[in-house]
Amino acid sequence: MSDIRVERLLKTFGSLRAVDDITFAFPEGQVTCLLGPSGCGKTTLMRIIAGLEAPTAGDVYFGDRRVTPLPPRKREIGMVFQYPVVYKGISVRRNIELPLQSMKLSNAERKRRVDEVIDLLGLGLSAGLDVSRLDNGTRQKVAVAREVARQPRIILFDEPITNVDATSKLQLKRAFKELTRRLSQTIVYVTHDQTEAMTLADQIALMRDGKIVQCDEPRALYDHPADRFGGWFLGNPGMVFFETTAGARAGAAALESPALAGALRLPATAPGAPVVYGIRPEKIEVRATAAPGFVPAKLDRKSIQIGGQYLLQLAIPGLDAASVKAKVAPERGAALRAGEQVWVGLPLDRITVFDADGGRIDAIPAVTGQTADARV
Repeated sequence: MSDIRVERLLKTFGSLRAVDDITFAFPEGQVTCLLGPSGCGKTTLMRIIAGLEAPTAGDVYFGDRRVTPLPPRKREIGMVFQYPVVYKGISVRRNIELPLQSMKLSNAERKRRVDEVIDLLGLGLSAGLDVSRLDNGTRQKVAVAREVARQPRIILFDEPITNVDATSKLQLKRAFKELTRRLSQTIVYVTHDQTEAMTLADQIALMRDGKIVQCDEPRALYDHPADRFGGWFLGNPGMVFFETTAGARAGAAALESPALAGALRLPATAPGAPVVYGIRPEKIEVRATAAPGFVPAKLDRKSIQIGGQYLLQLAIPGLDAASVKAKVAPERGAALRAGEQVWVGLPLDRITVFDADGGRIDAIPAVTGQTADARV
């Protein structure tokens, strides 16, 4: 196994900085997901690691070995692309076995490896079939199995389940989860799908505009975004943001009502300090009756989400925002009626505070001169 390090990596296409001065380490034996919207540079970064793209500047290391000038075939890596690359006209088993024949393996070892990946990826019923007869999702499993059976030190996945149907996508997610749990290879997995990243990764490197803006374990990345982009991009829907100008006690959505701000229990800020509050929709509390720290709101509409949760759209008097989105448990959502009054609370310990530039503020100065931890 090897870790992967990139140092001062830059890739430009004319005036576009597709990879913008990245220094980063992919830990040995772990799954790192490069996550971000289309055009953020994640695939370009992976292609440079693979040797398919030459960097404009900077270096790539596998362990202590500088591999920047080496072609892909000399980097001892495996790659799985968006579209399955298979050898048509031969069986699944033969597809997996062919690359192993150029390696100095005994017949017994070669058979062991093929049998192992067939079992690991649930290909037993398809092992004797011509890959031409298989659906796209199963072919992608074959492509993965072939690379895993070679046992390279590093495997790179470039959005491997983007172009398969919904049923195959779910099956492949389950297979990849088992695969990554049992393998010891260093894996880089490129995706724009946050569900894939949250499910598969040991760590997620969130990318934007050619840079890695935050890297952390999936739950930490979700709970404590480093900036507003992370709060917005992660989640379905993303964070709800309350923008505020200054005041003795900051409110929400440019709110100038200290009474409402106080009722919502928002953190205090120093006068003149513009901040933005962010909270995950599932952390917003919604009740049918009044309670201390809750303010009245109108439930404009509700819809059922995956898992039976309800997504609520709320109008809170005094807020500039058109609506606030909240997620509640099935039993709570079913009991609430659209068009009626509800009561809304924002737990202080679930609020993240951002500065005017969008960066997270871990401790903000309070009017009293004390500090309030806004990240917990």
